[in-house]
Amino acid sequence: MVLQGREPRSPLIRVLVLTIALAAGAADAIGGSGSTPPSVNILLSGSAHEAQFAVAFDKQSGIAVGSGGSIMASGDAGASWRREDSPTTLALLGVDLNDTAAIAVGQQGVILTKRSAGAKWNVARSGTDNRLFSVALNARGDAVATGAFGTVIASHDGGETWKSVAPGWRSMVADGIEPHLYAASINSAGVMIIAGEFSLILRSATGGASWELLHKGDASLFAMHMREDGASYAVGQSGTILRSGDRGSTWTVLPPISNANLLGVCAASDGRVVVTGMRDMLVSGDGGDSWEHVATSDTTTSWYAGAAQGGPHAPIVIVGHSGQIARVGP
Repeated sequence: MVLQGREPRSPLIRVLVLTIALAAGAADAIGGSGSTPPSVNILLSGSAHEAQFAVAFDKQSGIAVGSGGSIMASGDAGASWRREDSPTTLALLGVDLNDTAAIAVGQQGVILTKRSAGAKWNVARSGTDNRLFSVALNARGDAVATGAFGTVIASHDGGETWKSVAPGWRSMVADGIEPHLYAASINSAGVMIIAGEFSLILRSATGGASWELLHKGDASLFAMHMREDGASYAVGQSGTILRSGDRGSTWTVLPPISNANLLGVCAASDGRVVVTGMRDMLVSGDGGDSWEHVATSDTTTSWYAGAAQGGPHAPIVIVGHSGQIARVGP
């Protein structure tokens, strides 16, 4: 795997990054600060061949998705989990929910939706066969999903129907390359922000009719979290961490503190930030001004991907290898 510049041109890259097979090729994490690390309390664990790739919460309700179409649900901010019936065996790589709908996306452009906590999951037509890595949903039912080869699709009915809203890549990327897009966000007004290869971060306030380039660089960005108060973070390849205080209008690249591939990020309202990755996990208690490594036998030998919080005072939940779901404690 290329650790400088951009990774090989393959739509499989994020799934490959999230496997034990690639772990041997990932960069070693820089040593911790020596302080007592936060605890990682494992709540659920499966077999070595299972994986959880993404997790999302709406207040106390949470959903985690992963390999083989796995869907896990929680109603108590992540303290306990139950398996839900899934209509697919394809890997699910992204998920989001609110109190009226939930959407999961994954391999071969699969999209699953459901309308209430007790409802069944249904397959929706995405209009693409490209792998979908991320999805974001707001309370009005507006949604955006991103994926391989420049795929960006949008919905205005809670994920039931979708249309392509991809930018014109020739004006943004050299040689008209269609970049893989790994992260998506949408706010209550329907403003979309997406991120991916070349450290691209783009914003649309027009439902995808037009796009504004906010940031561009070298490393791929694999995950992004935007709080309602405007504090935002994006993380990715070779320890890259970006921070914004104005909901993504401007971004600052933070000094490197790890050379691991960073795969997930969650920023709590109290200033705590948890970043997950390959053989490394980072925690900040001051909004990203300083960081420490969570150096446990689990975090230094394997990987976690998604991170999310079930309410302002709840622990941050992380998901990853071996089908594991865990909480990051103080």
